[in-house]
Amino acid sequence: MILLIDAGNTRIKWRLQTTADGLVHDEGAIAHENLAPLSDLRNRLAGPLRVVGSNVAGAETARRIRDTLGVEQIEWLRPEAQACGVRNLYANPGQLGADRWAALIGARALHTGACLVVMAGTATTVDLLSADGDFLGGLILPGVELMQQSLASGTAQLPLAAGRFAAQPRCTADAIRSGCLQAQAGAIERMFRQVATQSGALCLLGGGAADAFADLLDIPLKRLDNLVLHGLATVAAASRPQQAGNTA
Repeated sequence: MILLIDAGNTRIKWRLQTTADGLVHDEGAIAHENLAPLSDLRNRLAGPLRVVGSNVAGAETARRIRDTLGVEQIEWLRPEAQACGVRNLYANPGQLGADRWAALIGARALHTGACLVVMAGTATTVDLLSADGDFLGGLILPGVELMQQSLASGTAQLPLAAGRFAAQPRCTADAIRSGCLQAQAGAIERMFRQVATQSGALCLLGGGAADAFADLLDIPLKRLDNLVLHGLATVAAASRPQQAGNTA
C-alpha cells in the first residue's frame, strides 16, 4: 500500500492506494491540529506502508506526520530539473514549491497539450506548462479569503464582511468580494493568453477555493480535485521507494 500526503498551508490531504494498479482505497482531508485520522488509518493497515508526500507546511509538520504514521521515513517530493515528462525552467529549480511541482506533474499526466495549472487555496498559483512539457513560469497571488483579510486588516474603513459577486457592485461588501474574485479570474485569464492559440490548450483548475471564481473564467476549463495527489501518484509509480526525494 502507498499513502500519498499533500501537506498544504491550511489542510493536509491524503489518499491511500494500492501500489500495483493505483486503485484508490480511501482519501480525505484533515486540519493540521488533528492528525488522529492518520493514526487511525495506520492502525487499520497491516504490512508495510510506503508514504510519498508534498509538504509546504514546514519541518515540524513533516515530523508530526511521520511520528503519527509511525513510519521511519516519508519520501517528500523535492523539485528538480526534470521528472515524469516535465522540465522545470525555474531559474533555480529547487526553489519551486513542492506542491506546484507535484501539480505540474499531475497535469502533464492528465493532459498532453499546453495548459495553465491553477491551484486555488490560501494562495493561488497560476503556472504555464507547454505542450512539450516545459514549465515556463507562473504566478503566486493571495487567495480570495487572504485578499479580503488583507483589506480588512490594512484599512481603517473596509470591513471583513460577507459580500457576494456582482458585475456592478453597489455596496462595500459586494465591492470587496467582487474585486477579489475578479482579481483571481483576471490574473488567470491573462496568463492563459500565452498558450491560448495552441491546439488543445486548457486550464486545469484545482483547490478548495476554486469554486468561488470558476464560473467567472471565460477560457477552456477543466475542474479537478487533488491535482497534487495525482502528481504524487505519478511520481510514486515512476520511482522506486526513497527515490521521490529526501526523506524526513
